[in-house]
Amino acid sequence: MTSVSGPGLQRSSPLSQFILAPNPGPMSLDGTNSYVLAAPGQDSVVVVDPGPADETHLRALAGAGAVELILVTHRHADHTAGSARLHAVTGAPVRAADPTHCHGGGEPLAHGDVLRAAGVEITVLATPGHTSDSVCFHLPADGPAGSVLTGDTVLGRGTTVLDYPDGTLGDYLASLDRLEALGPATVLPAHGPALPSLEAIARSYRAHREERLAQIRAVLHRLGRDASVGDVTDAVYADVGPSVRRAAELSVAAQLSYLRGGDGQGAAAGTVG
Repeated sequence: MTSVSGPGLQRSSPLSQFILAPNPGPMSLDGTNSYVLAAPGQDSVVVVDPGPADETHLRALAGAGAVELILVTHRHADHTAGSARLHAVTGAPVRAADPTHCHGGGEPLAHGDVLRAAGVEITVLATPGHTSDSVCFHLPADGPAGSVLTGDTVLGRGTTVLDYPDGTLGDYLASLDRLEALGPATVLPAHGPALPSLEAIARSYRAHREERLAQIRAVLHRLGRDASVGDVTDAVYADVGPSVRRAAELSVAAQLSYLRGGDGQGAAAGTVG
């Protein structure tokens, strides 16, 4: 799958298609991939991450089939802003982990929930870290190894931001372990192209985080254990531009909290000193 602009449906896996929302940017890459799920021969569909409140985009999603259910992976506006409007247009309930983003009688999602809609079986996986309410959706029958809609927990390129303090590194590493255990499932991210082998991607994401932690430990050894987020960001993310500086600071804050034991994990990982 390659993300390209436009309101048309594009095939991303045997049971999924997507429409790319017109909201590209430094944090959203090409834009939000709004997924449309359905088994062959089904008239109804499930929409995952309606994206921004863009009327053309939402009308395209509503026209993909009889929308039976709307799901969101987490609370950020580039995933949820169009949810209430899509519910109003289609009548379909909206379900999310955070009740704030449930509409039309949709119940909050919980880890282990098994949903069946549009001929597709969907298992809800709690994957906090990017945000506290982040979930992924496992489609075990989607191709030989299944697929997982990963929201912003795993992206199609680059690495995700931890929205600290709501998202924490301890939670995120545990979520990566949960995803790695699903094996070579296809990755269907909310931003960027689909990827093969979730287990390989999750492993590489963890390795990247461990490398960053090692860099931050070295910086703290040089600057002192109480170095500020800004000073550590200057040292570790010296090459980032102004448009993503805030994201880099959030990631540093999350990693400092982890190392200093703020997640309940840092002492085991090696307390800074």
